[in-house]
Amino acid sequence: MQGRINKVTLAETILAAHCGRKSVSPGDFISVRPDMILSNDITAPIAIREFYKMGVKKVFDPHKIVMVPDHFVPNKDIASAEQSKLLREFAAEHGINYFECGQMGIEHVLLPEQGLVLPGDVVIGADSHTCTYGALGAFATGMGSTDIAVAMATGEIWMKVPKTIRFVYHGRLQEWVGGKDLILYTIGQIGVDGALYNAMEFTGEAVDSLSMDGRFTMSNMAIEAGGKVGLCRADDKTVAYAKPRARRAYQAYELGHVDECAHVIEYDVSGLEPQVAAPHLPSNTKGVSQFRDVKIHQAVIGSCTNGRIEDLRLAATVIKGHKVAPFVRCIVIPGSQQVYLDAIKEGLVETFIKAGCAFSTPTCGPCLGGHMGILAAGERAVSTTNRNFVGRMGSPKSEVYLANPAVTAASAVLGRIASPAEL
Repeated sequence: MQGRINKVTLAETILAAHCGRKSVSPGDFISVRPDMILSNDITAPIAIREFYKMGVKKVFDPHKIVMVPDHFVPNKDIASAEQSKLLREFAAEHGINYFECGQMGIEHVLLPEQGLVLPGDVVIGADSHTCTYGALGAFATGMGSTDIAVAMATGEIWMKVPKTIRFVYHGRLQEWVGGKDLILYTIGQIGVDGALYNAMEFTGEAVDSLSMDGRFTMSNMAIEAGGKVGLCRADDKTVAYAKPRARRAYQAYELGHVDECAHVIEYDVSGLEPQVAAPHLPSNTKGVSQFRDVKIHQAVIGSCTNGRIEDLRLAATVIKGHKVAPFVRCIVIPGSQQVYLDAIKEGLVETFIKAGCAFSTPTCGPCLGGHMGILAAGERAVSTTNRNFVGRMGSPKSEVYLANPAVTAASAVLGRIASPAEL
């Protein structure tokens, strides 16, 4: 892989390379050829029905399409079983990439892990958190199911070239502070529409110090600030992650010059403490020390935001030797079968179970109020997931607080929102 220094933003460079033009500019409407097209058990059925309405007989390229049932798996009811059946039959008919229950994981954990998305790619998905893959230096963004149907049929999709905001994070991160805290802090500063239809570039020594798992977390939540994509530069860590997984050739690109960005925002995060977002917006963010009187009924560790192996390691480090507080449920959900297997091999599953946690098969589960952790009226959860809207995890009279895995694990032990330093 050879990096390139560009005089335009990373988003513009990648999009230009995928639309047959030497350059593109913010506001341009272009037709893009994606490298990968994604859908899941909620969004794919709509795309499949629209695909057939067009009278198309075959997908444009089965190798560039992937379907992952992950939101309601194992199926929780007849309706979700019918949804998954439709995916299964379509995938078999067209020979596309498909991950069955037992082989799968949460889509945004699974695809990078399997080498299906790579640096420099354009990835579109019928899921808003497709922006996760920006951590690899890919232009990855969510779209509607009808757009996905068109892309599956034609191999092209239109989009408007976004402006870019570059976020520069200075300083050395404190203990227990990671990618989740950086992105929650950012959303708290700019608001849930602060990067509306902008490419967000994450740079600076604090981001450079993050592992790939930490960067995936940051890019995952770009959409919570309205971002079109959340991009990190493809550095040595990116190459070390992508190269052994890659199933095809790829081209990574470096960030452009800072003066090419529409806007640059700089933060000194050296004094940042772990962050918590209060109901009912990810932007209601303050330091964990401001929430110590908030009692909880449930703690959830997992999701496409924080269901990777490093997230589970972090939570296990905090919870080891302790017990989940009485009358509190702690639910741990690995992001993929590989993460599950690694957690078993490393003894993490035993640590969680001995502490009194429930350990689940990979699924989105409670994140969207799907199953395996629904909240009743009046209940309060702290969760490593990405959204805390009204009714997001169950009853509209419940509450969800967002935090990193270490804070969530400490909170499960103490029965209230807590810093891991308190243990």
